Amino acid sequence: MTEELFREDATLLQCEAQVLEVDEWPDGSRAVVLDRTVFYPLGGGQAGDAGVLTLADGREVPVADTRKHKDRPGAIAHLLAPGADTSGLAPGARVTARIDALRRRAHMRFHTATHLLCALVPHPVDGCSITAGYARLDFHMTEPLDKETLTAGIARLVAGAHAVRHRWISEEELDANPGLVRSMSVQPPRGLGRVRVLEIEGVDLQPCGGTHVANTADIGPVIVTKIEKKSAMTRRVILGFAESAVG
Repeated sequence: MTEELFREDATLLQCEAQVLEVDEWPDGSRAVVLDRTVFYPLGGGQAGDAGVLTLADGREVPVADTRKHKDRPGAIAHLLAPGADTSGLAPGARVTARIDALRRRAHMRFHTATHLLCALVPHPVDGCSITAGYARLDFHMTEPLDKETLTAGIARLVAGAHAVRHRWISEEELDANPGLVRSMSVQPPRGLGRVRVLEIEGVDLQPCGGTHVANTADIGPVIVTKIEKKSAMTRRVILGFAESAVG
């Protein structure tokens, strides 16, 4: 098991850790498993973190992506960049794990913005992608959506400076409140006895294991860049940062 420090504090940028194993991933890249990490693994629609592992001698080994381990439930695999020198990365070695702060910040802003979008579009979500460059949600619905109206709604909720916090509820509490689950494609993980929920005060409450900002004001200016009719029952909304749109 890898201790997931990012679950409780998404602002942590680095941590000290011990290497548990180094193995080969299906694509030929090398994967490092640590006993604890600040790296978020791909999941729930959110992209994995990138960054570096710094060895005791000061050498930095680049991490290109982060995934849940293919064979070991609860373990997180830090996928090294192609050609990375793995000498010194042996079980028992101590490293400093540091994420790409700009990439994480973009993920946090976009992920929180998608929750605002869920509050504005009261329909089930059947697809989601959150990257450093854009975010998208696919809604199970037939009605048309308007870019300007949604952009204005997001801006209003950002300006409202609503507190964002997470808490844990039991699986029994979730079963008693099935309406909390908005996603049709990704169900909350079960088997641990508890489920992490994200609350945006007065705006949204739903299960979510991703990383988020602490207040909607921290999202900054986000705009709806495109709305697509993907099928008779699906409307896709794509978000971008306003600074990227004018840059």
